[in-house]
Amino acid sequence: MARELRVALFSGNYNYHKDGANKALNRLVGFLESKGVNVLVFSPTSSAPAFEHTGTLVSVPSVPVPGRGEYRLGLPLSRRTRADLAAFEPDIVHLSAPDWLGHSALSWAEASGRPAVASFHTRFDTYLEHYGLGWLGSACRARMAGFYRRCDKVLVPSPSMATILAEQKIVRDNVGTWSRGIERDRFSPSFYSRDWRREQGIADDDVLVTFVGRLVKEKNLGVFADMIDRLEVSSPKVRAMLVGDGPEFNAMGRRLPNAVLMGHLLGDDLAQAYASSDIFVNPSETETFGNVTLEAMASGTVPVCVDATGSADLIDHGHNGLLVNGPDPDALAAAVEGLANEPEWRGQLAAQALEASAPYSWDAVLQNVLDCYLDILGRSVGSETATPLLAA
Repeated sequence: MARELRVALFSGNYNYHKDGANKALNRLVGFLESKGVNVLVFSPTSSAPAFEHTGTLVSVPSVPVPGRGEYRLGLPLSRRTRADLAAFEPDIVHLSAPDWLGHSALSWAEASGRPAVASFHTRFDTYLEHYGLGWLGSACRARMAGFYRRCDKVLVPSPSMATILAEQKIVRDNVGTWSRGIERDRFSPSFYSRDWRREQGIADDDVLVTFVGRLVKEKNLGVFADMIDRLEVSSPKVRAMLVGDGPEFNAMGRRLPNAVLMGHLLGDDLAQAYASSDIFVNPSETETFGNVTLEAMASGTVPVCVDATGSADLIDHGHNGLLVNGPDPDALAAAVEGLANEPEWRGQLAAQALEASAPYSWDAVLQNVLDCYLDILGRSVGSETATPLLAA
């Protein structure tokens, strides 16, 4: 008799600090449970989580990440965690990071004959360059390859990311796609508010240029600031806004004294910030998908992004946004200035960005993950778990 599908999910950060990766993982767990799948999540935790998590969470031993104390590094599987895993009897193991915890869980899966699926969320090797550790890039990529090439499947968020991982030989022929969706009731042009803009000191004829994301070096915040410096000279009506929090918050306040720094926003406030902006700028080269870019597009805001992974898959240059080569503040400033000076063109691109965001449905992309599990189990295990009992 078939039994329910059991998935053990390992995350380096499931709820103690909010980011795009764990928002996607929590949404996945909610979807799986709605389909009758039993999920047990293993992750470092804190006494003050950033949000209420979805599903059943098992805390694992961890230590603060050096220099980035807001994040924790999961340690290899403890005796207690191994006992929890054995008692749970997962059919499949899902790994979300190639950290100590992920490597240890992968070894456990291999030793116990369970298939392992990894989802790729973070370009750790590119982060190193922003902290003076670029010389470790090759070693980091080698370690990533030693992890992802052992997995039965690696789910990447975008075709451009799959291409890069294949070129760098980090993956073999084991790549699938787990894209991202959008909350249509949350991100929409209907949240535009002139009153909200005025409350932030934005004049009706100002052109509001917005960055949304973690305020960390790897987002190329210096490039964003340099771009604004140029625009303050050439286009005085351009105003800058940064939405997000992080270790660079105070530094950005000093660097851009005329900018509006909103901090971390949620709910209607975040929706209004997106929809009430005129141009969204993402200078990052480290995105694997670019959730914030998709959110801006769904809000009817024109995206201007560096031509890099994630952004290149979302934006059709000149049709629903603009792409610039490299993190070049001059090129970004020129693109933004052109849009600021041509409101009709800006409106056309905004309408086409909204249209381009329409196919990104959470139910469809999460069903792809579940189908991946079932496909792997159908090939690799016996009849007892090859056809899990799922809720209708």
